[in-house]
Amino acid sequence: MTVTRVAVVTSEAGAGLDGDLAPVVAALTDRGLAAEPVVWGGGAAAWERFDLAVVRSVWDYVERLDEFLRWADDTARATRLWNPAPLIRWNCDKHYLRELARRGVAVVPTRFLEPGSPHDTADPAELDGPDGVVVKPIVSAGALDTARYEPGHAEQAARHARTLLERGRGVMVQPYLPRVAEGERALVLLGGVFSHAVRKGPLLTEPGVIDNDRHPHPGLAPYRPTGAELRTALAALAALPSPRPPLYARVDLVLDGDGRPLVLELELVEPNLFLDTVPDGPARFADAVAALARP
Repeated sequence: MTVTRVAVVTSEAGAGLDGDLAPVVAALTDRGLAAEPVVWGGGAAAWERFDLAVVRSVWDYVERLDEFLRWADDTARATRLWNPAPLIRWNCDKHYLRELARRGVAVVPTRFLEPGSPHDTADPAELDGPDGVVVKPIVSAGALDTARYEPGHAEQAARHARTLLERGRGVMVQPYLPRVAEGERALVLLGGVFSHAVRKGPLLTEPGVIDNDRHPHPGLAPYRPTGAELRTALAALAALPSPRPPLYARVDLVLDGDGRPLVLELELVEPNLFLDTVPDGPARFADAVAALARP
């Protein structure tokens, strides 16, 4: 009887920091799969020896994006990669928010500034709002190089945006939504089906501060989403440019002033899925992987 070999893909940093890695490998092994953690990149792994490669804690991809995307394409030719390489490429660039909005998904309003474009300048007159703004890179993870600015501090916001643009990095500008103080809602879906959710405290608590060492998930607690939140998360998944639902997705939501949930991010590459917040979290994930592994 042939045993399905599964690579649970991580990074050098992720291998030591990902608390889900060992439980997921154990849960996959319990289901009769030959699973092992494997570091992406570097050319050391022979990906063709695996039947399935599941991308997880590749937490250094932002600093090595071109290399990572080449790796995803190459690995997808050697084995079955999940999430699939085209979906990974689409999701690494937060222009996807604009595509979701075009497809009718309620997202946080976002203005994109592109490096080298004469039409996309960091004009202070356009970087303000009644509750301030958030400035972040288009390619980022864990609120890297991100800060919020209070009303009346548009020049400071513009300096932040110009610094990123001068480094060749695209920029997003979003209104700061005060109800984020009530917490972001992170809904986890496995195989296109809702699994569990958490609520986490606000991240950008200090205006005007870029803190790349901040804890990315403060005040984490299990959460039961509302019907509107579930519908918004499912609408985001339905709008993906993919014929099949992703193996995993995390939809981060915030509330606008009227209490309407808006998509802040839709994470399909390496999100923390908070599997330790539910008793059978690793088992749920392993079941979704095992379903993919079936012939």
